[in-house]
Formats: sequence, C-alpha cells, structure tokens
Amino acid sequence: MTTLQHNESIATRFRGFLPVVVDVETAGFDATSDALLEIAAIIINMDARSLLHPAETLSCHVAPFPGANLDPKALEFNGIDPDHPFRMALPEIEALRHIFSPIHKALKASGCNRAILVGHNAFFDLGFINAAVARTGIKRNPFHPFSTFDTVSLAGLALGQTVLARSVDAAGITWDGNQAHSAIYDAEKTAALFCTIVNRWQLSDMEKPWETAKS
Repeated sequence: MTTLQHNESIATRFRGFLPVVVDVETAGFDATSDALLEIAAIIINMDARSLLHPAETLSCHVAPFPGANLDPKALEFNGIDPDHPFRMALPEIEALRHIFSPIHKALKASGCNRAILVGHNAFFDLGFINAAVARTGIKRNPFHPFSTFDTVSLAGLALGQTVLARSVDAAGITWDGNQAHSAIYDAEKTAALFCTIVNRWQLSDMEKPWETAKS
C-alpha cells in the first residue's frame, strides 16, 4: 500500500487543523441512544498551488451497540438493514480504530496538530462520533471535540444553497439521488463541495475585505 504524501503547507492553512470530511448514517437522531451504522471519512490534501483535493477515503459498517435504539423510520430513510449478513459490520471500538488510525498517520505526515471534522450539518456527525468515543472509551480521538467546518454555512455563503443536493448542483458537481444517504457517497460529495468552495476562494481575484480595511 502506497503511503499518502501530504503537503505540510496545509498545517498553516487552517491553523494546525487537518480537514477530514465525515458522514455517518444512523438509526435515529439521538447520538446517545440511537445506533451508529456507517462511517465514511475522507482526508483532505493540499497540492503545490495550495488547492485542496479529496485524498484518502475510509469507511466501514458499524454494528449497533448493545441496547441501541433502531428507529424504523430512520432505517427506511437510509435503506440500511442492520442485520444484513453481508454488511460485515465492525463493533464500534473496532470501527473507530479503523477510521482513526489513518487519520493519525495523516496528521503526522502533514504536520497538523488535530483533525477538524468537515460535514454537512457537521454537528450531527461529530455528535455521533463523540458519543461512540465516550461509549467505547477509545483513546486519542483525532478530532477537535467541538470545532467543525460546516458546508451548510459555506454553501449558504458561497452558493446561496443549504441542502446538500442543491449545493452540489450549484457548485457544478454531479449528484445522483439514487446513491444519496450512503455514508461514502454523501462524504464524497461533501468533500467535493468543501474543496470547490475553498479553492474558488483561493483562486479568486476579488479584493479581500480585510485588505480594504487595512488600506
């Protein structure tokens, strides 16, 4: 397996934070009681022009923790059968290790201090990650415990849209509604959206408001 190369300049771009896009699929909205069923994470890289790109994709199915609530409406919405034999779901602690280990390696390779979760309604994804960390007692959570980059806010500012499908479309990125609500697919589209917005800002020739204020 080839080791992912990181441009250490990304450490200065986001004050020591490494953006990692995360999407979770769950059996409800309550992170403390409802099951975490899928996790997808995409590590963001920076090229020599300081433009961002999705790099490594991590994903796994997660077995419901003992006593977890499984809301039938949530399962109907995301189409997940928690008992399907081909899910090859991992217990929460193994799933977190599977996702966290490459992120820790990326932090070291990029010179960043902490990962920052990027998500569409990022508080939701971070809430389920933090709840799983608390349940399992796993050490060295790479993510900042409360800071996030939310693509809802970014898309609202840059594109005038807040729904993921509409934001992606407004950004000129293809969207397939039949694949939506899969953790990997939604994470991939969120990563593309995040990189597109940040890169457009990076490449923009428009005058920065703080430069006007300083002049």
